[in-house]
Amino acid sequence: MITGKYPSLRLRRSRKNDWSRRLIEENNLTPNDFVLPIFITDGKNKKQPIKSMPNVYRHTLDKLPLIIDKAIKLGLPMVALFPNEEKKKKNLLGTEALNENNLVCRALRMIKKKYNDEIGIMCDVALDPYTSHGHDGLIKDGYVLNDETIEVLINQSLLQAEMGCDILAPSDMMDGRIGKIRKALDKNGYNMTQILSYAVKYASSFYGPFRDAVGSKGLLKNNKKNYQMDFKNKDEALREVSLDIKEGADIVMVKPGLPYLDIIKSVKENFKIPVMAYQVSGEYSLLCNAINKDLINKNVIIESLISFKRAGANAIVSYYADRIDKILK
Repeated sequence: MITGKYPSLRLRRSRKNDWSRRLIEENNLTPNDFVLPIFITDGKNKKQPIKSMPNVYRHTLDKLPLIIDKAIKLGLPMVALFPNEEKKKKNLLGTEALNENNLVCRALRMIKKKYNDEIGIMCDVALDPYTSHGHDGLIKDGYVLNDETIEVLINQSLLQAEMGCDILAPSDMMDGRIGKIRKALDKNGYNMTQILSYAVKYASSFYGPFRDAVGSKGLLKNNKKNYQMDFKNKDEALREVSLDIKEGADIVMVKPGLPYLDIIKSVKENFKIPVMAYQVSGEYSLLCNAINKDLINKNVIIESLISFKRAGANAIVSYYADRIDKILK
């Protein structure tokens, strides 16, 4: 016979049955929590596999309706467009970013014409998909120029807003660009266009597969440490977010996601602003490899995604978003 005193409160009582565990769940996932990244490329009737990212593809624009239809059916609130421009269209100044017939602009016009406001569209504001050197801005003597780059980003933002972009997402990490973009948008009648600032974007080694997907990997010289954040720093992230909120950011992004859950938590607790996390390409690829690339062990995926919600993220940009019905089933 077991003797001795036991606590009157037994936390395991609430864990005994499935129904009681569900009753006290603190965090959960629904399709509303996800943004689907879509890689687009030139040509027709193409679905190009990305070797470093299992089950992720580049699509030509004629394939987009199939993807958007599925996203709407799944209940996803937004998609994010990322272009893979032809190498011949890239140059030192990234001028293709300001071409109203570039991939992103054509995709925006097509999606808005067919779907109107059935689903939101987010677009990157940065030059790395368009520059021959793979950096996010204009370069002089090996250094990415801040103010000169912002002038280009302003024009890129206005163009994307004109084409129908719902949420502009400056991912370049130039100082002061949120305020300049917000003022330009308001001045030109786009006061309802939202800005999602990549306020906390670390110079990370987890971006490799993404750079492969957009075609900048082989072009990039050196690294992006003179403008993206040092992953050893935490307090600096709060300073970045504080500045971007003052300049007019509606939402802030923490990127990468899983290695920076402490940053997501700190940002949410300090500012109470909507926070988005990006489960970046390297995280995705590692998870795929961890479960033998078969994507069957959905519990591993769910566990990783719930960690973002537990840390305080309102939404997650994830390459799993187009399979979220199967994962959450």
